[in-house]
Amino acid sequence: MREIEQQKITLGFVPLTDSAPLIVAKEYGFFAAEGLDVTLQKQNSWATLRDKLHAGFLDAAQMLAPMPIASNLGLGCRPCAVVAPFVLSLNGNAITISEQLYQEVLSVNQMTTLPLPLKAKWLKPVIEQRKEQARQRLKLANVFPYSCHHYQLLDWLKAGDISLSDVDILTVPPVNMVDFLESGDIDGFCVGGPWNAKAVRSEIGLTALTSYDIWQDQPEKVLGLTQKFAQEHPNTVKALCASLKRACQWLEDTPNRFEAARLMTGAEYLSAPLEVIAPSLIGSCLTHNSLSPRAVPFYNQFSGKTNDVNRPTQAQGRWLVDRMFEAGQLPAKSEAIDLVAKVFDASLA
Repeated sequence: MREIEQQKITLGFVPLTDSAPLIVAKEYGFFAAEGLDVTLQKQNSWATLRDKLHAGFLDAAQMLAPMPIASNLGLGCRPCAVVAPFVLSLNGNAITISEQLYQEVLSVNQMTTLPLPLKAKWLKPVIEQRKEQARQRLKLANVFPYSCHHYQLLDWLKAGDISLSDVDILTVPPVNMVDFLESGDIDGFCVGGPWNAKAVRSEIGLTALTSYDIWQDQPEKVLGLTQKFAQEHPNTVKALCASLKRACQWLEDTPNRFEAARLMTGAEYLSAPLEVIAPSLIGSCLTHNSLSPRAVPFYNQFSGKTNDVNRPTQAQGRWLVDRMFEAGQLPAKSEAIDLVAKVFDASLA
């Protein structure tokens, strides 16, 4: 066993279904087997998690794939050198609209059912009618400005020929999404599991499509560390990645995913019932209380039998930079592109 520079590690996560590798590595002793004593620390928002990692209150963190790039560039924060040597998951998000908007879309389009996965073009007549009636614009939510959720929402709307000037996009922490939808503060959201399934189980929303219906097999969550920590603790970082690799491979088997869902129901993790955590893990997208689920086999992907899902690539980093640029978050791509090799450095794992 390699000599670990720091055994006690505080690892931050946001309560989402795709935090499964972290929870499995903790509960099944995969961290301990590598000589690590890991404390998983739950964070309610991505901004809080980022700030705690930057300040050193967290040694490592589950991060949205674009976050390390944003951290290095100082987007929405002071610049901080963050690296991401390991991909924790692909896919995993979905767009859910409120029951009220669902019924409005049916009515305005004079339809009895909506084709799923739902194209954003069906929202356009609703937007036009609301304009004519001087009613409130559609309010949609993402989880963080520098997130795949935000870019997926933008790509979905763009494909439906919907101008961003016709909708409002808010940022809401994942754990608050369902409450905001139920209260009418938002008309829809893009978020990871289990919050889409919770909206459906609570009979307050329709899950219109998953992120896999928009993009296929792009990085969603990564392991993030400050560059300083990675440089000072190279063996610790390798031990973390080895533990998480084992957990991701363990999650390849469907029976194991059921067990992971059971583990995650606890208050210290997702604090949500099994019936909202399990579906996406087994490739089932709950759509509506009156409709059958959709089969989405790669809804959550943590490992791969034929390719190394967990190894970040420069191509993936450049692809994320393109999304950030298209979203108007970068004045130019060159600086961000130059960062990619340093940020997504698989040699650290």
